Amino acid sequence: MEPTGYRPQRMENRMKHSFLFISLLASLVPALTAHAEVSVRDDTGALVKLAAPAKRIVSLAPHVTEILYATGAGSQIVAAVEYSDYPEEAKQLPRVGGYSRVDIEAVVAQKPDLVIAWQSGNAKGTVEKLRALGVPVFLTQPNTIDDVATNIERFGELTGNEKTAREAATRFRTRLAALKKQYNGRAPVRIFYQVWEKPLMTVSSKQIISDVIRLCGGDNVFADLAPISPTISVEAVLAANPEVITVGGMGSKHPEWVEPWKQWPRITAVQRGNLFFIDPVLLQRHTPRLLDGAEIMCAQLDEARSRRPK
Repeated sequence: MEPTGYRPQRMENRMKHSFLFISLLASLVPALTAHAEVSVRDDTGALVKLAAPAKRIVSLAPHVTEILYATGAGSQIVAAVEYSDYPEEAKQLPRVGGYSRVDIEAVVAQKPDLVIAWQSGNAKGTVEKLRALGVPVFLTQPNTIDDVATNIERFGELTGNEKTAREAATRFRTRLAALKKQYNGRAPVRIFYQVWEKPLMTVSSKQIISDVIRLCGGDNVFADLAPISPTISVEAVLAANPEVITVGGMGSKHPEWVEPWKQWPRITAVQRGNLFFIDPVLLQRHTPRLLDGAEIMCAQLDEARSRRPK
């Protein structure tokens, strides 16, 4: 005969063991989740699969580096290309060449578990060689302002920084919505945006700067050209007769590029003094700072509107 109280005691012990097992399982869930497989589609539609969130990332574009820091993944970057200079700590990262001339050996030497590349900025052969070597490559190509927020969120998924990325993307979208509300319905302003001087280069409607121009109520006079960054002639600019000329640069800023246009007084932009400069790091990088550049451009177009003959 079992002693009195034996069965209740045995049941109580079983309940304690079950509770301990459930508690242990619950404590392991975050760890299991942290090492779960990651699957994210890049800007080309390709599915990039990682066994776990990336911890050793090589960035092949300055805007990629900047967005990674914005998502809280700065400490996970092991190398980057030249001109990856924002935020300040990015300047200390080992270099793997420039975005147009990537040093493949230097990239592989970093033993990355993820490379984030720029579709229109990196050579196609670079991406193909890295993939052939078994390196996972995520391609980014943000052509609209909204794409910046999407990239922020995707980078967060790739690096295990979803919460920080969602917060950064929300701040970006909130600020963008405010700018859209502020400049909606403004009178159109015909604008020529100069990317480079020799050869003379601009942007088409496919490039993200054109989306900024639209946001501000501008009309890109070369929007219909096929290439993303087409080469044009001075004669083409004269024929387009823009009301505003804004210059930037590529890798470095060139406010002095406004001066040569003054020799063409028949251009409306020259007649009215609508020759402007915007630091290229604010407009030519697909990052949260793009909205800083957008605010400047929108203010410049408002200035041009104020100079129209009454």
